[in-house]
Amino acid sequence: MTQVAQVAQVVVTGLGVVAPTGRDTAEFWRSALAGVSGIRAISRFDTSRYPVRYAGEVREFDPAEAIAPRVVAQTDLWTQFALDATRQALGWATLDLGLLDGFDIGVTTSAGSGGNAFGQREIEALWARGPRHVGPYQSIAWFYAASTGQISIGHGMRGPCAVVSSESAGGLDAVAHARGAIRRGCRVQVCGGAEAPLSPYALTCHWRSGLLSTRGGEPDCYRPFTRDASGHVPGEGGAVAVLEDAAHARRRGVRALATVSGHAATFTGPQWAVDERGRRERETEALSAAIRLALTDARVWPEEIGAVFADGLGQRDADRAEIAALRAVFGRSLDRVPVTVSKPALGRAYSAAGCFDLAAAALSLRDGVVPPAAGLAQCDIAVNADVVTGRARPVELRHVLLLARGFGGFSSALVLSSTTQHDSSRRRE
Repeated sequence: MTQVAQVAQVVVTGLGVVAPTGRDTAEFWRSALAGVSGIRAISRFDTSRYPVRYAGEVREFDPAEAIAPRVVAQTDLWTQFALDATRQALGWATLDLGLLDGFDIGVTTSAGSGGNAFGQREIEALWARGPRHVGPYQSIAWFYAASTGQISIGHGMRGPCAVVSSESAGGLDAVAHARGAIRRGCRVQVCGGAEAPLSPYALTCHWRSGLLSTRGGEPDCYRPFTRDASGHVPGEGGAVAVLEDAAHARRRGVRALATVSGHAATFTGPQWAVDERGRRERETEALSAAIRLALTDARVWPEEIGAVFADGLGQRDADRAEIAALRAVFGRSLDRVPVTVSKPALGRAYSAAGCFDLAAAALSLRDGVVPPAAGLAQCDIAVNADVVTGRARPVELRHVLLLARGFGGFSSALVLSSTTQHDSSRRRE
């Protein structure tokens, strides 16, 4: 008889969040359940010449409260978000790094626009005053691997380290990469994503994508799945999770929040020669394939999914394509599955977006409740799905599905499962 090797079960044992709706995980979760929005007028620079003047901005964040001054001096805000979220996650997981071999702990982050505000400041100094006025940390602060490097160096984490760059799909992909590292023998992975795209340079780059809201000068401007959806607004912040081999967590006596039970990613390929209809058909096909593959990886049937944390790009065609992908997999059973989307409260935080959803989904599994899509009313919804609006909805949850799509053709799906129900749920043969 052929013996099948045991595959390590990977669990979430800690969370840390710095978001427009909360400076820590508890405040973030309270705001999510109450449907509170963190979309506000951008305060860091004059936006009068920009079509988008609102975003999910983190207010009252002082990195010096949690990060050493020498590290603050050499990092951009996006890395500072990641470092503070890491501090929170390690505290939640009660992980004593002194008791672990540094080679047993690795770091995986998702990177998007990088340290753009730091870079813009130094480039302005270069043009205005010359190269002698460019600081020594320009070479590292903007770099897409800066957050992974700073977390690893700051905590002596010398195990497998990586950076994932797949735009807004990157947060879920980073979690999957970290899960793979644990299955290959690493005991602990610190994984997550952060973003700080609220600088003139970064906002200009995102504006050129053509995906930002045409109502970006109004507070109520990011409205996915609605009749008046017109695009998204940026968001910033960071979310970090501690992932562990489940056996290692049990030996430490730590209670896990959730199990990372399945993941898949797909890519549509170059689309510049495809018309709008063809592009949306490809997106639907790619996302539905990712969902099927993620469910297969998790050994979970579609009807076992208790809730969906959707991507919600906020463009009508893209929103319909996302629901069509779900419908292609779930069929009529989608009618009974609550669908929520966190981004109307947070903005689209690009490489951090999937990690915000991971935090919310893990807490939903813990508490048996699905948060509403902030600012949306049931009469606004224009898709054939049960979008949660108004109040948080109590639901018995065993498995939840998270979706993410990235500009350029990336699609990602991840299944998160309850630790108390995971082993007893029905499996796909």
